[in-house]
Amino acid sequence: MKVRTIGGFAAQPQVNDLPVAAGVLAELFDHAPDLAFFVKDAAGRYVAVNESLVKRHGLSHKAQVIGRRPCEFCVGDFGRLPAEQDAQVLRTGKPLIDHLEQQWYLPRKPVWCLTTKLPLRDAAGEVIGLIGISRDVRARVDLRHIPVELAAALERFENNLAEPVTPAILARRARLTPAKFARLIRRFFDLTPSQFLTQTRLAAAARLLRETSLGVSEIAQDCGFYDHSAFSRAFHSAMGVTPSAYREATQKAPLLG
Repeated sequence: MKVRTIGGFAAQPQVNDLPVAAGVLAELFDHAPDLAFFVKDAAGRYVAVNESLVKRHGLSHKAQVIGRRPCEFCVGDFGRLPAEQDAQVLRTGKPLIDHLEQQWYLPRKPVWCLTTKLPLRDAAGEVIGLIGISRDVRARVDLRHIPVELAAALERFENNLAEPVTPAILARRARLTPAKFARLIRRFFDLTPSQFLTQTRLAAAARLLRETSLGVSEIAQDCGFYDHSAFSRAFHSAMGVTPSAYREATQKAPLLG
């Protein structure tokens, strides 16, 4: 098994070694149910996955996933978006780090995740595949468990999403330094402040799309997006579909809500 090592640890597996090394890692990540782990070949096909990824797709066995691309068993944009991400990493060799997105579990339960994808290279430096994880963002905590001034600042933000707010503004309202504010947001929500603001706004927008007949532009403004195209791009990046397509899908299939 020809694998270069760095400090005693295997690195940059050769093409023929990829399934073997990936399988061992997949077994390890079977014990991390809050993580979806995957390795893909140069064509974006799954080489190895953990049990969590299989369950997220409502499947029973890893064999139902191996050798296939996400677009082959995820409907519409929910399969197309991860396939496009894969293609970009494979084409450019540039990683995707902590991309905030919503995925569907089973697929009845929407779950916020931070997805990271890294290119795998052979000894010659050529990209031969990718490896990645999609980590569940922890459930929102009760504001009563958060320091009073921080809780008040977050509650004001969530009740007035149309108001222009930045992480620096929230830090001042909470009477915290930006660094301390960032540490607390990471501790309680497992997100950066910017990710927290985006997740909160998009989650509210998704709810309004599901539960009201408000126009997309009006929802964008109500949730703090002052440019319709910027809202559509942010929504599509996180949800995998456009706001209009999301509304249509959830009205036809309530299980997506």
